Amino acid sequence: MASIVASERIHRRLAIAVLGVALLVPGCGGPGPTASPEPPAATPSPSASVTTPFPSNTAAPSPTEPSPSDGSSPSPTGVASPTPLAYVVAPGDTLSSIARRFSTDIRSLSYWNRDRYPSLDPDSPDYDPNKIVVGWQLLVVPGVVLSDAEIPTPRPTTTPAPTLTIPPAPTPTGGTSLLISHGPRDSNAVALTLDMGGRLDPALDIMTWLVANDVPATIFPTGKIVSTTAVGKAVIERAAARPDLFSVGNHSWDHPNFTTLTPAQMVDQLERTEAVIEPITGRSTRPWFRPPYGAQNATVRTAVGGAGWSYTVMWDIDTIDWKPESDGGPTTDDIVAKVLSRVQGGSIVLMHLGGYHTLEALPRIVEGLRARGFVPVTLDRMFGR
Repeated sequence: MASIVASERIHRRLAIAVLGVALLVPGCGGPGPTASPEPPAATPSPSASVTTPFPSNTAAPSPTEPSPSDGSSPSPTGVASPTPLAYVVAPGDTLSSIARRFSTDIRSLSYWNRDRYPSLDPDSPDYDPNKIVVGWQLLVVPGVVLSDAEIPTPRPTTTPAPTLTIPPAPTPTGGTSLLISHGPRDSNAVALTLDMGGRLDPALDIMTWLVANDVPATIFPTGKIVSTTAVGKAVIERAAARPDLFSVGNHSWDHPNFTTLTPAQMVDQLERTEAVIEPITGRSTRPWFRPPYGAQNATVRTAVGGAGWSYTVMWDIDTIDWKPESDGGPTTDDIVAKVLSRVQGGSIVLMHLGGYHTLEALPRIVEGLRARGFVPVTLDRMFGR
């Protein structure tokens, strides 16, 4: 019986090997397999597009069969080896939902498909396991979960970090706040700026990612959100813990249109926010003021400049990430494409800590900036403060 089982196992492995060779040499004139393997018992619903075998030049993995500790041949289980399938991604699919459907996990799916789709390859600058596209054909081995030993540790990126160059930037004069929408164009610095005053999910996750990846940014909170929410306060505390990574500016107390306020009301908005943030960070929000809605004029700049906020910070790239897709807002791909297609030296990018797809977009934005020779910096660094 043991020899029969061993023979069957050898035949199964040979069948997989022959299938891999046939797929690797599609132009050969010899006949292919005479019969397609049977699909697993748990057949996906009719809406799923599944074919077998997988039509790719990627060899299908063969599950490892453990040997008994006593050295004898394993007992037959009566269960056939898992059959590789090609699953066509449908609208609404995520890598997680596909993994659940076929009783595997995201890491295994990513590893099996990394050669076909760079966004699933941890060694690729385009790596983003959250990005799959309708119509992709994914190799799936139902019921198989690869172990850590079977998935190599990703190699570190070989893309060298760009050397930062920042020429002198303009400085305010005459007591009026200087209106800026970008830094020096002959620089390779880019300022990522994140407002916080409304939606707070996923603010802490974004801060965690920035810290974990040493990505500098400038945070513009409203005083009210810091004063009244635990998340808002936690964001500023994390910024305070890494002054090398974060600058913190002033986005008003409760986000009014400054062009509708008196100069005294403007100053009150800024000073109330300062009184909440400075005790946490140990630093003033001066000189950075971001006007709510981008609403500003000469009267506004005179009032806030006189109170010490000598830069009125606008932007040259607006991701509109605060707007949900259901209202016509951007997808993750839209955000990434806008930033990388419009970036210039000295660009100031407007995002939000409560942006709907900001967390997913940031890794691809930062990698894309660095690949193009740009370096993320704080506004302090860009303007030599």
